[in-house]
Amino acid sequence: MTDTNYDIIILGAGASGLYCAMHAARNGHSVAIIDHSDKPARKIRVSGGGKCNFTNMTVEPHNYICANPHFVKSALARHSQWDVIGFFADHGISYEERDHGQLFTREGAGRLAGILVDQCKKLGVDFLLGRTVASVDGPGPYRVDTGEIFTAEKLVIALGGPSWPQVGASDLGFRLAKQFGLPILRPHPGLVPLVFPQRQRAMCEDLAGNALPATIRCGDTAFTDPLLFTHKGISGPTTLQISSYWTNGDPIFIDFLPGQPVPDLIEEHRSSNIQFKNLLARVLPKRLPAHLLSENLANATVSQMSKQQIEVAADRIHNLRVNPASTEGYAKAEVTVGGIDTNAVSSKTFEARDVPGLHIIGEALDVTGHLGGYNLQWAFASGAACGDEL
Repeated sequence: MTDTNYDIIILGAGASGLYCAMHAARNGHSVAIIDHSDKPARKIRVSGGGKCNFTNMTVEPHNYICANPHFVKSALARHSQWDVIGFFADHGISYEERDHGQLFTREGAGRLAGILVDQCKKLGVDFLLGRTVASVDGPGPYRVDTGEIFTAEKLVIALGGPSWPQVGASDLGFRLAKQFGLPILRPHPGLVPLVFPQRQRAMCEDLAGNALPATIRCGDTAFTDPLLFTHKGISGPTTLQISSYWTNGDPIFIDFLPGQPVPDLIEEHRSSNIQFKNLLARVLPKRLPAHLLSENLANATVSQMSKQQIEVAADRIHNLRVNPASTEGYAKAEVTVGGIDTNAVSSKTFEARDVPGLHIIGEALDVTGHLGGYNLQWAFASGAACGDEL
């Protein structure tokens, strides 16, 4: 049996792999995409609840977590959100803007994924789907064994990380990186719900399903957005955002009334004989104050509250300390934080500095976007930058 040879083999039929293949094929290269799934772009198809938050109106380097904060600048500048918007608009995709500049497709995630696949096929990209990679050897040339042997002078790892295993994600990209001697910064789940310790679980169980605006701080980083109580802990946009910055052992601090200081709220009702818990019930979920305040403080009459009581109440409501027990893991994580060290990769070509012909793009790298379309934007930007240089 003879080997099948291509100019470029891309491992992974996700957003970055498809976009890279499209750009490389435009330059006249023969390109094959290998993926263990029978259907390409599975993660795109289910993203954003099927609506696909594909980019954001404002994309800046500070929207990304990376040990080398300068690494993302080149690719984001060369293929911006406007390039992504323009590409999909040219193929019939319109969008709606939501909070914080998030752009969602009107036509749906499946349609957006289909455009990427169709464009690749029109450009002659071969899809080798439903194939498990048994081994990869290289460089010069790279040899990919899936039961059949495929060879290429250039190999692109576009395998993402292990988040969302239910749509086929795995750690294959990291294993291949180790094989080729590339350093990896500790991967862990990001954009993921947090699990509270047992002693604070009763609050979560009692309030499960309740949502409210909140600010969550971890270290020097804070986000303000809706928080959702779950039976195990908390979720919602503000939780998902801060989870990417949280590491085991770190405390988080929750402000349940951002922008509305408790002392000011009390002062507005100083002449009232209303109980403090009933006043709070106007601005917080009704059952929350009982979990934050002592019974005496919750039952205090607002007009008679002392300065010390007000200070204690403000601290509990604006600065609740929690030491999360864990996250809900990769199964509930939207992204993987950490990954292949970008210091080992060119920010221009995405080629590994010490492994000729090996390129890494997308989520497999130590680049994690905030919630809001930033991770797909990175997939497209890194895919385009790499594909144009191949």
